[in-house]
Amino acid sequence: MRKKAILLAVLLAGISFGGCGGSDANPSVTEGMAAVEALDYQTALQCFGKALEEGEDQRLLYRGQGLAYMGMTEYGAAAEAFEKALGAGNGRVDDLDYDINYYLATTYYKLGQTENGIRTYNAILALRPKDRMAYYLRGSLWLESDYERAKADFDQAVSLGKEDYDLLINIYLALERHGYKEVGQEYLQTALGSEAKSMTNYQKGRMYYYLGDYENAKNYLESARKDGGPGAVLLLGQTYEELGDFNYAISVYSSYLESDPENARVYNRLGMCRMEMKAYEEALTAFQTGKNIENNDMMQTLRFNEIVTYEKLGDYKQAASLLGSYLSSYPDDEVAQREYIFLKTR
Repeated sequence: MRKKAILLAVLLAGISFGGCGGSDANPSVTEGMAAVEALDYQTALQCFGKALEEGEDQRLLYRGQGLAYMGMTEYGAAAEAFEKALGAGNGRVDDLDYDINYYLATTYYKLGQTENGIRTYNAILALRPKDRMAYYLRGSLWLESDYERAKADFDQAVSLGKEDYDLLINIYLALERHGYKEVGQEYLQTALGSEAKSMTNYQKGRMYYYLGDYENAKNYLESARKDGGPGAVLLLGQTYEELGDFNYAISVYSSYLESDPENARVYNRLGMCRMEMKAYEEALTAFQTGKNIENNDMMQTLRFNEIVTYEKLGDYKQAASLLGSYLSSYPDDEVAQREYIFLKTR
């Protein structure tokens, strides 16, 4: 589940729900997009249905429908909506077609339709032949069946953005997930050798972290701690976790939260550390505090970790109740489905 979530997050990276959503000429689309951003998908679908009845822009309304269905994890319906959005164009390819194709590729991935996803990235690259993210994402899909093609796409992506260190790390993670960890680390080692002078301490720390050199990672991330933001803090804490020093990791997270108490990701890591130390009540508090932060992007993870914590506390009734609610929001989570069957027998 975590591996799929990583790729899905990357597939959606940099694409804004609100970027193409509506105008004064399309009031119901605008209202629907606002509902999508508020995670109120049923209301959004009602708005897009009204937009269709009122003759508003079909590309925008079908795109909006697709986003709402994605939020509801109804990926088949989402794919159908995005296909309709593409079909509603006037034959002139523009940025909106590019945007819709990215979402369509994501739905194909979630449906396990790798070949359709690859064809969609082909269409994106036909529109923008120097889009390094599309090369990376197509390469990630090729890893399912053809390593050589995947590697070629990754090499092309890197050649188009040699100082895109996020991209390098994402390539490493994709290769590591498919059993090519050493190949992935070669990208990081090459960057450290040729680009080290232009890297910040945070960037160097990230490279060493994924190379498994936690001592060097710790040193660079400590230097980046003050001005590296939550990313540096999270990775520094995780470095101490890898070194087995959970107490210090907790102090790193707790210290950061004193100045930024609205960071759900840091609360999640704090909760995970508490879990490792079997401090389940304190872990539960961390997960629930993170959950209560409005509009956070960690809600699914925090909700699942809260359920696991109740299990650890032996409160199977509460865990089962929360898991039933969780599955109504995330019905495609196979791990949670199996866990629900287990809990109902306790």
